[in-house]
Amino acid sequence: MAHVTQTREPRAKRPATPLRSGREAGTPYPTVASFLSPSLIGLAVFTLLPIAMALVMAFFDWPAFGSRSFIGLDNFRSLAGDPVFRAAVRNTLVFVVLYVPLNIVVSMVLAAWMSPRIRGRQFLRVLFFLPVITPMVANAVVWRLLYQPGGSIDGTWEWLTGSHAPNFLGDASWAMVAVVVMSVWQGFGYNMIVFSAAIEAVPESVTEAARIDGAGPVRTFFSVVLPMISPAIFFATTMTVITSMQVFVQPFLLTGGGPGTATETLVMYIYQAGFSSFSLGLASAASWVLLVIVLGLTAVQFRAQRRWVSYDV
Repeated sequence: MAHVTQTREPRAKRPATPLRSGREAGTPYPTVASFLSPSLIGLAVFTLLPIAMALVMAFFDWPAFGSRSFIGLDNFRSLAGDPVFRAAVRNTLVFVVLYVPLNIVVSMVLAAWMSPRIRGRQFLRVLFFLPVITPMVANAVVWRLLYQPGGSIDGTWEWLTGSHAPNFLGDASWAMVAVVVMSVWQGFGYNMIVFSAAIEAVPESVTEAARIDGAGPVRTFFSVVLPMISPAIFFATTMTVITSMQVFVQPFLLTGGGPGTATETLVMYIYQAGFSSFSLGLASAASWVLLVIVLGLTAVQFRAQRRWVSYDV
């Protein structure tokens, strides 16, 4: 008797149902705004509101204590006629012109030197980066002791030349140079790390091809490596200019803005106007002048980067 085997037909697959929304499933799905709200509230309270208040205060005679009165552009006129403010603007720009190229050059030289072939480069990176994370106040106090007559720098200078070193902090010709040197030592480590990472990201095949074509190490670096890391150079230069325009701790602790007004900077002027003279309106006006200068320099850098920064290399 023949047995008939029955085969089961495969079940038809159920059509996939779309995922139910969080509200239907009973699971709360916070919106993007709810995730961003803490950061947005902090940005509004601690950044946007102070900026708006500073703009309002710039048009008022706003003492720390007492009544306030609207005076229009008188604060800005006072700044224009104040020789100390003009000296502060000039000194800040001089600091930027001296500090930024030195910082970039020192950072780039050390980053290029610490190539993968250098033994102990990780230790050297940490060593050179230490001043960046060391409290600036402590660094400034140490450098003040070094610069003092009879200090280590004076002793070394006398041993090498047979005469005493200049009074770096008391001589108007040397005071800004002393501030710049200390600032370069304090800040070059950050850009060094940026440049080092950018150089290591350059494909080795590109540099190998340059060497095969007969380019030496110097020609390879300037003709091949530098154009390929130009975005990193642009980033480092822009950020260094912005931060150097806000220099405060170094001249404040090293020289107190002196001798005279030789190292008075814009942020020092704002600090003294607001917290020594308690003229908050004048300090707000000066802070807006600083903001306009920083925005102007940044705009110039972004416009100029079209000519020398390449993102397609």
